[in-house]
Amino acid sequence: MDQFKGQPRLPKFAVPNRYDIRLKPDLIACRFSGSVSVNLDIVTATNFIVLNAAELSVTNDSVSFTNRDSSKVFKPSKVELFEDDEILVLEFSEQIPTGLGVLSIQFEGTLNDRMKGFYRSTYEHNGERKNMAVTQFEPADARRCFPCWDEPACKATFKITLDVPSDLVALSNMPIAEEKIDNSLKTVSYQESPIMSTYLVAVVVGLFDYVEDHTPDGIKVRVYCQVGKANQGKFALDVAVKTLGIYKDYFDTPYTLPKLDMIAIPDFAAGAMENYGLVTYRETALLYDDQHSAAANKQRVAVVVAHELAHQWFGNLVTMEWWTHLWLNEGFATWVSYLAADGLFPDWKIWSQFLHECTDGLKLDGLAESHPIEVEINHAREIDEIFDAISYRKGASVIRMLQSYLGAQIFQRSLASYIKRHACSNAKTEDLWAALEEGSGEPVNKLMTSWTKQQGYPVVSVKLNNQNLEFDQSQFLSSGAQGEGHWIIPITLCFGSYDVRKNFLLQTKSETRDVKELLGSQVDGDKSANSWIKLNVDQAGFYRVKYDELLTAKLRYAVEKRLLSPSDRFGILDDSYALSMAGKESLTSLINLMGAYREEDDYTVLSNLITISHKVQRIAADAVPDLLEYFKLFFFKVFQYSAERLGWDPKPGESHDDALLRGEILTSLAQFGHDLTLDEASKRFQAFLEDRNTPLLPPDLRRAVYVAVMKQASKSNRSGYESLLKVYRETDLSQEKTRILGSLASSSDPELILEVLNFMLSSEVRSQDAVFGLSVNWEGRDVAWAWLKEHWEHIAKTYGSGFLVTRFVSAVVSPFASLEKAKEVEEFFASHPMPSIARTLKQSLERVHINANWVQNVQNEKSLADTVKELAYRNY
Repeated sequence: MDQFKGQPRLPKFAVPNRYDIRLKPDLIACRFSGSVSVNLDIVTATNFIVLNAAELSVTNDSVSFTNRDSSKVFKPSKVELFEDDEILVLEFSEQIPTGLGVLSIQFEGTLNDRMKGFYRSTYEHNGERKNMAVTQFEPADARRCFPCWDEPACKATFKITLDVPSDLVALSNMPIAEEKIDNSLKTVSYQESPIMSTYLVAVVVGLFDYVEDHTPDGIKVRVYCQVGKANQGKFALDVAVKTLGIYKDYFDTPYTLPKLDMIAIPDFAAGAMENYGLVTYRETALLYDDQHSAAANKQRVAVVVAHELAHQWFGNLVTMEWWTHLWLNEGFATWVSYLAADGLFPDWKIWSQFLHECTDGLKLDGLAESHPIEVEINHAREIDEIFDAISYRKGASVIRMLQSYLGAQIFQRSLASYIKRHACSNAKTEDLWAALEEGSGEPVNKLMTSWTKQQGYPVVSVKLNNQNLEFDQSQFLSSGAQGEGHWIIPITLCFGSYDVRKNFLLQTKSETRDVKELLGSQVDGDKSANSWIKLNVDQAGFYRVKYDELLTAKLRYAVEKRLLSPSDRFGILDDSYALSMAGKESLTSLINLMGAYREEDDYTVLSNLITISHKVQRIAADAVPDLLEYFKLFFFKVFQYSAERLGWDPKPGESHDDALLRGEILTSLAQFGHDLTLDEASKRFQAFLEDRNTPLLPPDLRRAVYVAVMKQASKSNRSGYESLLKVYRETDLSQEKTRILGSLASSSDPELILEVLNFMLSSEVRSQDAVFGLSVNWEGRDVAWAWLKEHWEHIAKTYGSGFLVTRFVSAVVSPFASLEKAKEVEEFFASHPMPSIARTLKQSLERVHINANWVQNVQNEKSLADTVKELAYRNY
């Protein structure tokens, strides 16, 4: 039996093609029993059958294999569950011949509280606390519910039967085929599913309301939620019905199941899960309340629903062959969700917000401890850590880059042919490249291999030397270190105007182009000397650009005079910030550039400017604490124009972007301690405490006001904190709860921060939501680290088997900026090892080193003090 231990994949001598599963959950004892019969094709005569199982108790006497041709029953001589490898090994004294047969197993398990496998979630009904039973199987947790071949390539059909209390709603992937009631129990049988992977099987049992609609071609769509919340499902229902139509046209393939259920689960680790025909969500990602949800909540619901429904094609119908190709699922669904949201809500200008996805990918991929898009996976424990910004956001960004290069129509036609070719099957990255190559005639495989098989991305340095443009590529690393990578880069550039543009592939390390030859008759010789040059037009490429001093000055002028598109204004700022962090550009140069954005009015650009301001403030606090007040004054000046333009109160008919921006600007001013903002927030919060429906505190302003309240709270002045906790305890809206949790750590008092952190681990906070309270102020870093060490055992036990544990590590460790602290962290985790956080820990420690280097570089800048003082007092 030992030969099967330590292997990344199951042996291939038995292939499943159909499962008949029966489950009986006990919602009071929090246990379940079940049986599974698996139709197998024995492709190689064998004395062993090896499949996945974990945390299950298998009834050994129940295990048998029946050969279909001879009806001979084989009983195993040995049944052993290897928990480390999560495999169940059945040894037979007599060899099982090739051919078809049925493997039968009975088992029992626990409805766990870890939000994976078959688990329990709690809810209240008529004041009584109840349990519901929920499944979450991706990536590798179907094995915690029933023994199975728990690998994406082992596709099969599923016939599911549930024995449940007769007063409860019982859902699965397919519509109900038959329901038999026997007093307090009912047996619900579902139609057999189409062929799919185990990670997409789903079951939910509990008390629910629903709203229902149909697509024009008759697919029944429902949104299920807790009793009394049905109205909050209407927005997601409308989005889902329309999105199914958008994808049917885009992929040129209809949705393949007869129904689509979407359900809000109170305890849910991820944002949502695309189970075929039964999509599960956190409440915050599915429910929308007209009275109490903010514009940001509405947008999140639309984008998450569009993301999950994209998976019904890209992931469920065509499935990655192994987790190495996870990005095919997640990168694609991320990209296409913006396409759908843009089709439904064109006034949201959602594609400009896609730049946030791209930036998140660039940030993680600028680390030496990043990983390629296609990453080797050798154990189920390693899979959780690659559900990250590389698989989702870099994946989405390189798809956008490729679509931009090939053209939208060719890209769409090629995708449709890929879906048709691999429907009901599995695919690898190369299969997608082959379809795009066929449809476009371009060498897609050659072009894209450098982006998916090697980690990192390039920075393209550009200089104007007389009439020559000199391009040079090298790997960008946030540490400023020299990287090894080499890419084929689709260069796009504009010269003084968006009418004068050129595209070419930079395939070598460096290249020199004559401006007139490159741009031909488009260039007016007299004007060219004063023209700005912008590479990576509209930020369609996944790379950064470093300009020489002259070109940088011209671009700063172009930003100030609003000559560039919002996407390009975003890109110039983001690249400058990244280059400053890496020590390739001074902080002085960065803040000079930031000053050019003082009349910026685009939401996405300003949102990034806010993020960068807070990071710069943290670095300044460590590097030049005596200049901190000047930095704050400068930031007040930068945001003053927008704050005054938007004011506190929503205007009739204002844009979605302005509603988003008002909240973010005011939140930022509150975090910087802007007195007028804090005073106004206090007044509005008081009015809200007296009347929860006051027009003075609409949902879009609440986070800003809650942050302002906590900014002024301390251990000795805790009334604001107590009042916020009261609001938290009274509301049953998850979005309001998470809004409050995300604000609580804004206090500057370490003693109160410690109290907040302890509250996050209390029974009042659902374990999925504790991570919202970890973003402590600069003043709270040491307290948060001491708290993490003290509670590590509890945190590891509660979250250790899922991806949420990585959030604790990255949120608490990454903000530090000293090598001594990095050493202390390293030593602590060396004596508290946990394989599932290994990658995250290395990345977090690398960020500490990057911060420490940046602090040192800033301390060595001679002109910084004069520049920041001048900017702080400049009259614009």
